[in-house]
Amino acid sequence: MDKKELIERTLMSIIGVIICGISVGIFRVAALGVDPFQSLMSALNVVIPISFGTLYVIVNIIFLLFSLLFDKSKIGLATIINLTLLGYIAEYSETFIKNILGPISLFIRFILLIVAIIIICFASAIYFNANLGVSTYDAVSLIISEKQNKVKFKYCRIISDSCCVLIALILFRISNYSWLEITAWIGIATIITAFFMGPLISFFSKLLPYSNRAIN
Repeated sequence: MDKKELIERTLMSIIGVIICGISVGIFRVAALGVDPFQSLMSALNVVIPISFGTLYVIVNIIFLLFSLLFDKSKIGLATIINLTLLGYIAEYSETFIKNILGPISLFIRFILLIVAIIIICFASAIYFNANLGVSTYDAVSLIISEKQNKVKFKYCRIISDSCCVLIALILFRISNYSWLEITAWIGIATIITAFFMGPLISFFSKLLPYSNRAIN
């Protein structure tokens, strides 16, 4: 890898993680569900009421141990940026967007939802292709996919996302959240991303430089 390529990959990693954080903030403003991992994080935040950004760091350190144990190659610059910054970027993006938009209609919430889904998949593909590490959660699906050669990334992602949603649902119900309240975190966005995020990331990956074979 020459110096020019390293700079390009580094910028892809940084930009990808930042956009992912912003997209999570948009999901939370839309309140029509969040992506599966964030639904798990939101449910954990109910049980463990500390700063969302701080909780994000703690949970990702746990996932980091999985990568250290099974495949250290997935840990890199993007991993560290994601672990330390994404939760805080999401937290402050949500506050910023709410302050700018104020009360919003259901129509605007659906528009925000569509935007959030597209950019989180695109942003994930950006830092996947940079190949300088991925988020500790993304690493789980990638590692399992590579260890089990017959199972494609997108299917591993669907399984891991579904597990996150199930655990989140249990935690919300244990915390006495009503089904209506739960839809703000586990809703239409969660269903869409659980089944289509993996395939969409694979699709965007093919359109970007340095295509990543592991997710195609």
